[in-house]
Amino acid sequence: MAKRILIVDDSISIRKSVSFVLSEQGYEVVEAEDGRDGLAKAAVAICNLVITDINMPNMGGIDFIKALREMNEYKFVPIIALTTESQSTKMQEGKLAGATGWIVKPFTSEKLSAVVKKVLG
Repeated sequence: MAKRILIVDDSISIRKSVSFVLSEQGYEVVEAEDGRDGLAKAAVAICNLVITDINMPNMGGIDFIKALREMNEYKFVPIIALTTESQSTKMQEGKLAGATGWIVKPFTSEKLSAVVKKVLG
């Protein structure tokens, strides 16, 4: 059974590239365009990992992570923040909200794969 990964990013190109890399490795990928869409999709298809952007319209990544952590199914699911924000204050905010890890854009597919493998075991 393939592990399911939810990718939440308002950038179609980022979603597609992340989706492509992970699908190639046999993961099932669910895409969402912002936090609100992400919450709706997370409720329908329980995922083993969530990768989310931080700066998005409608519902940003920090609020999305907080809302996800309030759902029983996502209390212990790893959440990786994918963002252009490399300031430690944003990272701290993400960690406090419940993010497990952090990948700063731009990133390589190798970096993404390595983090996903490490987190999913």
